Parts: sequence; C-alpha cells; structure tokens
Amino acid sequence: MKKWKRMMKNSAWLLISTLAIAGCSATNTSPGEHTQHMGQVEENMLKTPKVMKDKDGKTVKEFTVTAKETKWQISDGLQVNALTYDGSVPGKTIQVEQGDKVRVHLKNQLKKPVSIHWHGYPVPNTMDGVPGMTQDPVEPGKSFTYEFEATVPGTFWYHSHFDSSNQVDQGLYGAFVVLPKQEDEKFDREYTLILDEWQGKGNQTMDHSQMNHSQMDHSQMNTSKNHSEMNMNNHSSSSQNHSESHNKMPNMDHDEMMKQMYNVYSVNGKSGSLVQPLKVKKGEKVRLRIINAGYLTHDMHLQDQSFRVLSTDGNAIKNAKTVKDQLVSIGAGERYDLGFVAGNKSFAIDFHEKTAGAKSLVIPVQVEGSTSSKQQADHHPLPVLNMANYVAEKEKTASFDSSYTLRLNSTIQNGEQVYTINGKTWPNTDPIPVKKGEKVKVTLINEGKSDHPMHLHGHFFDVLAKNGKPVTGQIKKDTLVLKPGEKYEIMFVADNPGHWMFHCHDLHHAASGMMTDVNYQDYKGSYRADRNKTSE
Repeated sequence: MKKWKRMMKNSAWLLISTLAIAGCSATNTSPGEHTQHMGQVEENMLKTPKVMKDKDGKTVKEFTVTAKETKWQISDGLQVNALTYDGSVPGKTIQVEQGDKVRVHLKNQLKKPVSIHWHGYPVPNTMDGVPGMTQDPVEPGKSFTYEFEATVPGTFWYHSHFDSSNQVDQGLYGAFVVLPKQEDEKFDREYTLILDEWQGKGNQTMDHSQMNHSQMDHSQMNTSKNHSEMNMNNHSSSSQNHSESHNKMPNMDHDEMMKQMYNVYSVNGKSGSLVQPLKVKKGEKVRLRIINAGYLTHDMHLQDQSFRVLSTDGNAIKNAKTVKDQLVSIGAGERYDLGFVAGNKSFAIDFHEKTAGAKSLVIPVQVEGSTSSKQQADHHPLPVLNMANYVAEKEKTASFDSSYTLRLNSTIQNGEQVYTINGKTWPNTDPIPVKKGEKVKVTLINEGKSDHPMHLHGHFFDVLAKNGKPVTGQIKKDTLVLKPGEKYEIMFVADNPGHWMFHCHDLHHAASGMMTDVNYQDYKGSYRADRNKTSE
C-alpha cells in the first residue's frame, strides 16, 4: 500500500513551503454533430473523434489521448507543472452518444506509469483502468487501448488511477459525457464545469508519497469538531468548528489543514480573473454539467437564479423540483447536472465554504443585453439542498440477498496516519464477495473525524436511508459523501462481473488504506488481480 503522508511536525512550515499542486478544471462543451441533443457549447473543449462503422454497423468513435507534462496557468501569478491529458487541464471532453462504441488509445509520454479510469461508468472490468486490479499500468513510452460500448447516458469523468493521489492532483483528468439517443428535455446551451483546488504558494508540485509522516506530532492535532445535524450532501465546512485561527497550524486537524493548503479554487483549470464567463441569452434553457475532481466539497450557489437538479452521478432525477437560493453541495468525485432558464439579468455562481479558496472562485454568467453588473461573490448564509427529500416519488422497500457493514475510521499505525475500513487497511481489508444477480445491501458508517466520499466502481447504487431514515425517493449514485457520524444504507445489483474497487475518493485517504473491493465469486477474467500491486 502506497501511503500518502499528509502532515509534518512543523505544519506551518509545510503550508508555506509546499508549492503549487495541480488542480481541477471544467470543460465547456461545444456544438458538433449532436447539436440536436446538446444545444450550444464551446467547441474548443471537445475532443474530436475519428468516426467509423464496425462490421456490425455500430458507430465507433475513436480517440487518442496522450499523457504529458506541461506548464499550466491557473490564475494571474500562479503557474503549475501539470500532468495532463493532451496538454490541458482538464483534458478535453470525450463526448459520445448512447449506443456508440468508444475506443480510446492512451499514449504515455510521462516519466511515470499512468492509466485511465472511467469514473462512474459501468465499463467491462478489463476496461476499468485500475493497475494491479484490472490491467498493468501503462509504462512510459507505451500505450493501451480502452474499448467499450456507451450504454448509459450522463455526466462522468476520466482520470488516472495510478498513484492517483498525486496524478489526479496534478491534472490528469477530463470530462466524459454520453448523450442520450432520445432526450426527454432539450436545452439551448450546455456548459461542463470541473471544480478543483490548488496550492497557491508557488509553482512546483508536491509528491505526497515523499512526505515523512512519521515526523508528524500527532499529539498536536486538534481533532475536536462540532458536528450538528446535517442534510444529505451538506458537505460544507459550515458544520465544523473553525475557532482555530489560521496561524495555529499545529493545532489543525487533517481536514482543516487541507483547506489551508488548497487555497486556490478553480473551474476548468482557471481561477480568479482567468475564469471565462458563461454566456447565455434571455429565455434560454441552460444545462450545467458539474464535476468535482478535487478533494474538498464545494457548496455552489446560483445567485438569485431558480434551478433544478437534473441528475446526480449521471442518473436522471424524475420530476425535478425548482428551487432557489439553496446550496448544491458537491463532494469529491460527485457529479450534478443543474438546469435553469436564463432571466434578463446577469448573475454569478459562487461558493460558500468557509475557506480562503472559496473566495478565489466566482463564475460569471453573462446574459446577452443585460445591464446588470452584479457578478461578485455573496457569501451570506444559505441552506444546503437536502437531496434526501428532493425526490418526491416513493420507492418500494427492497429485499436483499446479502448485506455488509463498512465502518470508516482512521488511526495511527507505525507512526503514520492511516484510514481504515472495519479496522483494517488495504490490502488487508475484507473484500465484499457477491454472485451475479444478487441484490447487495451495504451499510456505511463514518466513525471518524473526516469526510469520506465513498466511490464504487462498475456499478450504480440506490441510496436507501440516511441515519436510519428512508430517503423519500430513488437516488442512484456511484459516489456518496459521509460526514463524521453519518450512516447510510445503499443497495446495488451485482450485474457487472469482475473485481471492482470500493474506496474513499479523498484519494489521500485511499492511498492511506481506505479501499476494499467487490469480488464476483465466479468471475474468471483475463487479468489476474493482485491486491498487493493495486494502485489507488
């Protein structure tokens, strides 16, 4: 297990001296051959495929993606040494249509191995992109071809799954969008927004794996927090005790340290004055595809603008309600699609976390012909949209073939902070054995002091209950954030044979042990999985 060493004894020195780390981005989609589905989008953010027909007459969309290093400008005065797909952060959006066969050739021009994981997408197991679990890593100078059918429409993303606590952190990701064959609702314009965080103290990347965690003085860490009752997906820092001042670094817990280290927030790889406005026209129906590729949860606010949550983690929400002046809380790895009708005034999208980074990011929405100039952050307190009761329709109580409980926590082992599932760290965590066709219930309990966005590969799951109370309607996801003290019950159908990772998508936590896997007992794949060689 490759452990990410998070803090050193002299925390204040670490915060000042560690330099810029690669961050997150958002892609603006563009007009193309599927304009009838997408509306207008920014064409320069779409990757152009080679289109052909296979022997069965299916449309094949073929892409070549090259992993390479580049210098990337995040904001005025902040340039980072980024790891990228095709030289940009994020990599260009790979967009296909439901029913297409997707073929992606990954070429590695980096000095380290790499891969592509299709986050949230139910690909065949051999295409999941997890070195040691589903494939060998793609070594420097080598290539690998991913091929699968786009069976499910929605908003997803792709990222490296080799040493991901470093490589994703340094920019190796992009959006993956699958347009439906037939849309129930059409939009005039779409934007894809990828959120991330960066360190704004310099222009060098930090290799987390080289930090000596054994030098940390854990006795100086203040882990006390005030956790009040929270809504589902209320991942904001407003529920935490921020009484510690910024200059008392040694007394900060891990989460507070992260919020200080990652002090520049970005959208589509840009922050501050480099953020491009979203241009719309009065009366247009606009779709925002929002992806959180960072570590921190982001509480997004569309100022004075009514909106609907169209989907979460690529899964459409039926009869979505219109809401206003509520925060949409988006955890690491999660995706939310929002829809709104543009009014006659320009407005801003801002972020309400109580961090310095939140103040660095404002996304202007410019309505053509508007005379409104109010496009600044407005951080007055607002409630977080409660997804546990956002969906009105009731679902029948499900029956299960098997059930498991995962208790999430952290501890100190051999002088290092590790993150555990049922008291164990990867590769010694207990797998979840399943048989094809089973309905599997998993109870997730966060017994620790950090947020844990748990991500299941290869499957969607239904969220059944939060803290013992059933949710009001069907919510399908592949990534779910658990706040400290929270308990969720979820259920997935074992319908995609293979060996699948189930891990925390705070990738630092995953690198420090919070991973397990779902193993189909009768699966015999072409690749022999080895837990000891599996990379987070």
